[in-house]
Amino acid sequence: MRVLGMISGTSHDGIDVAVVDFTQDGTILHGRLVHHGSTPYPPRLRDALVAALPPRRITAADVCALDTRIGQAFADAARDALAVAPADAICSHGQTLYHWVEGATALGSLQIGRPAWIAEATGLPVVGDLRSADVAAGGQGAPLVPLLDLMLLEPAVADGLRAGALNLGGIANLTVVAPGTDPAAWDIGPANALIDAVVAAAPGTPDAYDRDGRLAASGTVDEVLLDALLAEPYYALAPPKSCGKELFDATYVEKALLHVGRRPALGDLVATLTALTAETVARTVRRARLDVLYVSGGGLRNPALMAALTDRLAGLPVHPSDALGVPSDTKEALAFALLGWSTLHGLPGNVPGCTGASGERVLGHLTPGARGLTLPGVPSQRPRRLRVTGGGA
Repeated sequence: MRVLGMISGTSHDGIDVAVVDFTQDGTILHGRLVHHGSTPYPPRLRDALVAALPPRRITAADVCALDTRIGQAFADAARDALAVAPADAICSHGQTLYHWVEGATALGSLQIGRPAWIAEATGLPVVGDLRSADVAAGGQGAPLVPLLDLMLLEPAVADGLRAGALNLGGIANLTVVAPGTDPAAWDIGPANALIDAVVAAAPGTPDAYDRDGRLAASGTVDEVLLDALLAEPYYALAPPKSCGKELFDATYVEKALLHVGRRPALGDLVATLTALTAETVARTVRRARLDVLYVSGGGLRNPALMAALTDRLAGLPVHPSDALGVPSDTKEALAFALLGWSTLHGLPGNVPGCTGASGERVLGHLTPGARGLTLPGVPSQRPRRLRVTGGGA
C-alpha cells in the first residue's frame, strides 16, 4: 500500500509530503520512499495563520475560514505530490492551531485543514484528526512520531544500545528506547520557535529564521537572559509532557526581556536563544544516558545550533536521521504516512508510554474518497521494525 503522509509543523511555514510504498514481511515493514518534498504556504495564507496563533484571540469565523483555506492548500499539495507519485491513501496531520494543556494535562488539540478537501480533490481516502483519540484516552496527543522511532531504532535496541531520536522543529522532542524498558518520549521545549519569532519580528531581516545560523554566530550569549529563560517551569515537569506556541509564543521572549531589564542586539539575542535550545536539549539527552542519538528537523541545518549542541554532548555519537534512510527534513511526513498505514490496517498508532495514554488506540478519523473504500484488514502479525529505502543512508 502506498500512503501519502502530509504535515505542517510548529514552524507553520509550509506542507511537507512523503509518498511511501509499504510492504510487510512478517514483523518487518519495508517502506520505500517514492517521493518527498515541501510546499510553502502562500504568503497571504501564512500571514493569516500567524495572525491566528496564540496569544492572539480570533473568532469562530476566523477559524472556519482558516480551516477551509488550509484544507485547500493541503489538497493542492496532495494533487502535486500524487502527480509525481500515485498513492492508495493519504494521511494528513493538518496544521495545529491550538494545543490545550493545563499544567501537565492535555485537554484537547485542534488541527485545521479539513480532510474532506483533500479527499474531494484526490478521490482517495484520507486519515485525519490523529491526536484526539490519544488525548481522550488521557494522553498528551503528542508526540506521535515515536511509532516510527521505535521501529527505526529496534536494531539498535537489539544490539543492547540506549538510542534516542531527536527532532528539532519549532519544538524539540526526544524519543528514548532501550533494552528491557518501556520507550519514553516528550516535548523538551523550543527548538526553532523562539529563534524564528525574534528574527521574523526584527525589521530589515531578509528571512523569518536564522539562515545557516549566521545571526547566532555573529552574537554573544547574554548569560543573565539565558539564566532567566532556563528558569521556565515547563523544563522541570516530568514526562509525559507536551508544549507548543501556546506557551512559547511570539510574546515569550519580550516578557523575558522586560523581566531582566535588558535588550541585547539581535545577534546577541539569537545567540542566547540558540544557547537556550542547545542547553535544554543537552540536559535532557544527558539525563537519558544514551549510547547514540539520531537528529532530524530544520534545526539540523543550523550549524550554530548543532555546534552548540554537540559541544555539550561531547563523546556521544550524533548522526542525522539520514543514517537510518530517513531524510532529516522528511521524517515527520514519513511518520504520518506510517500512522496512516497503521490506521488503515486497524493497528494502534500511539505509544502509551510516550504520550501517557491509558492504552493503545487506533488513531484518526477516515474520510472516504470518491473512488470508494476497501480496507485491507488487520495483519496476522504486527510489524516491529521498519526498513526505509529510497531516502539515502
